[in-house]
Order: sequence, then structure tokens, then C-alpha cells
Amino acid sequence: MDEYTHLDLDEIDFAPVEYHQERLPLLTLGEAHMLLRVLRTVTAEGGPVAAEADGLSKEIAARIPSAD
Repeated sequence: MDEYTHLDLDEIDFAPVEYHQERLPLLTLGEAHMLLRVLRTVTAEGGPVAAEADGLSKEIAARIPSAD
């Protein structure tokens, strides 16, 4: 599986989620750029999911306008 199978999800404090708010079906441009930055950071740091992060970052970058 993955390196997180040892985690007990009942012992992790998750950020509260307000379920009564409607979510947009797509990411906003700002959210897409934020996700791209996170994926590029994961790629740069290496590790077991770096290859997947690299592939996803390239796919997202090809689909959104540049932040510059």
C-alpha cells in the first residue's frame, strides 16, 4: 500500500469542514495555482510520490493560464 497505513485516522485532528456550504464543481484559478505550487514542492523534495506529483503538475500547468 502506502507509507500511511500505520496512521490511525481516529487520532488525527482534521480541520473542521462546513458541509452546508456549496462547493464549486471546478477549482478556481487561484486554487489551481496553489495546487500546482504544492505539487511542484512535492516533486522537488522527492520521495515515493514525487513522480506522480510531477505528472500531475505538468497536466495542471498545461490546462491553466500562467500566473505571471
